Amino acid sequence: MTRAKNLAATVAVALATAFGSPATAQEKTDFSIAWSIYVGWMPWGYLDDSGIMDKWADKYGITVDIVQINDYVESINQYTAGAFDGVSATNMDTLSIPAGGGVDTTVLIIGDFSNGNDAVIASGDKTLEDLAGTSVNLVELSVSHYLLARALDTVGLSERDLGGVVNTSDADMIAAFASDDVDTVVTWNPLVSEILASNPEAKTLFDSSQIPGEILDLMVVNTQTLEANPDFGRALVGAWYEVMGLMAEGDEEVLTAMAEASGTDLAGYKAQLDATEMFYAPADGVAQAQSPELPDTMVGIAAFLFDKGILGVGAPSADFIGIEYPDGTVTGDEGNVQLRFDASYMQMASDGAL
Repeated sequence: MTRAKNLAATVAVALATAFGSPATAQEKTDFSIAWSIYVGWMPWGYLDDSGIMDKWADKYGITVDIVQINDYVESINQYTAGAFDGVSATNMDTLSIPAGGGVDTTVLIIGDFSNGNDAVIASGDKTLEDLAGTSVNLVELSVSHYLLARALDTVGLSERDLGGVVNTSDADMIAAFASDDVDTVVTWNPLVSEILASNPEAKTLFDSSQIPGEILDLMVVNTQTLEANPDFGRALVGAWYEVMGLMAEGDEEVLTAMAEASGTDLAGYKAQLDATEMFYAPADGVAQAQSPELPDTMVGIAAFLFDKGILGVGAPSADFIGIEYPDGTVTGDEGNVQLRFDASYMQMASDGAL
């Protein structure tokens, strides 16, 4: 998955849509969601190809079109602009792009968190402390940038202590690390696995397993659309957890289909799943949404985004956007709630009430 953020595109979309979404949404029967390639989001493609999504949509008398977008950020931009009713995204990118652009967005499903899929990799015997004064290659303003900040913080360093960060496309990351000019990169799977496998001197200095629950992979939907059409949420959640059940059982036909669709084989896909804390049971998604650590995580992410100048257009502080949690508490501005963690649909799935 390309988790990069094109700042110019993000700002343009935010300016075009800021606080421009309608106060209410109408009841309707036809919906669409967008997704992009990443280990934890491959089920959306399988839902479409297998007919499972159609089965659940038919149950509620609706249609749900599932569209793969090859550019991750573009998928979020299109959702923000109103082209889709939902999109697969990380918690960080949901906060900065649609929520930051004034599009009230609800986290419908927490599918997983990165548990080693994202990593700081260096050549030789370096430590995190040794990064002081050196350059690090990564996709700027992405979850890689956030991971680096969190890694440096664990040893009392910050980005200011580095020699600089070098913005590097994910498409160029493997070649960059193989060059003589680059010693340290921050990236995500499958690039992490490829770099470690092809470079004997490569060493992981820090990975997302050391900040569990901070990089969340989600399905988010337009809040007004969900409120006007709860069957849309029920159908998505019901279909999702049917596939989660198949994956939890280790159904190799299902897993192989996802592996091939993501450009790898079954072993490669299983290796990526090993670095992903999948919430196969809906109760696990509920627990993550209700986690007492989640508000602190989101406050930290908001501070990071504000520091980088990408927490909404003209954000005056890190508290600019209100974020609501399942118990009704809010971090940030209670008068500008634009991101909501809703555990109720996952709870319905857990209770067998869909």
